[in-house]
Amino acid sequence: MRITALTENTSKNGLLSEHGLSLYIETENRKILFDTGQSDLFSKNAETLGIDLSEVDLAVLSHGHYDHGGGLKKFLELNKTAKVYMNKHAFEPHYNGTEKYIGLDERLMDNERIVFTDEVFNIEKGLTLYSCNGKDKLLDSGSFGLNTEENGKLVPDDFRHEHYLLIEENAKRVLISGCSHKGIINIESWFKPDCLVGGFHFSKIEDDNRLKAFAQALNVYDTVFYTCHCTGLRQYGVMKKYMDSLNYISAGDTVVV
Repeated sequence: MRITALTENTSKNGLLSEHGLSLYIETENRKILFDTGQSDLFSKNAETLGIDLSEVDLAVLSHGHYDHGGGLKKFLELNKTAKVYMNKHAFEPHYNGTEKYIGLDERLMDNERIVFTDEVFNIEKGLTLYSCNGKDKLLDSGSFGLNTEENGKLVPDDFRHEHYLLIEENAKRVLISGCSHKGIINIESWFKPDCLVGGFHFSKIEDDNRLKAFAQALNVYDTVFYTCHCTGLRQYGVMKKYMDSLNYISAGDTVVV
C-alpha cells in the first residue's frame, strides 16, 4: 500500500502547500482519494506528481470542514465516476467560534455520487468506515472552540460528522484519519491499528508536559504513526522525543506500508 500526501500544511519537492489535508492511497485493488484539502491545490500537486485523479476509484471525506472538503467540487469535475463517501452529518453547519463558517459547500449536497454513511459502513472487503459516535472515551478532548448549529443555535461540536477509514490488506490494518477530533488517544485505543495516518489536532497545545503525556500514552501501542496537518510542527517535535514510531508527512511524501 502506498500513501501520498497531495495537500498538507507543508510541502517538499517544489509542491505547493495550504492549511488542509488530501491523501492519495493505492491499495492492491483500489485508488482512493482521502480528503480534498481546502481548494483545488490537491489537483495541481497531483498533476505535478503524475497522478491521474480521473482514475481514482472512490473518495472519502473524513469530516465536514472546509480544509478537508473544500476541493470536492474540483474532484467531481475531474473524476466522472468515483463515489464520494461522507458521514450523513457532514453537511451540517460548522463554525470556528461564532463567526467563521468552516463547513462544506451545501450546493454539492444533492450530488448523486455522494454516499452518506452512518456508524459503520463497509465500502467493500477490506475498506470500512467507522464513526465511533457514542463509544467510551479514555479522554474527553472537548470541542476545541468549534461549533455546530442545532435549532438555530450554536452548540459545541461533538464531531458526529467525522469518520475513519480502516484498510485491511495483507494481514495489516491501516487507519486513515483526518483531524482525529474525537481524540487521537481514544481513536488509537478503539482500533489499535498496525499503522495510523492523520492529524492529531494538537497544534494549539503549548504545554510540553501535556504533549509528553500524550506521546507516552500513544507509545505503548504497537502502531506506526504518520502524522500531519493539525498536529503542529512544534508539537510534533516535542512528541517525537517520546515516541519510537512517530513520523511526519508533507505534501509530496509517499509512505509505503
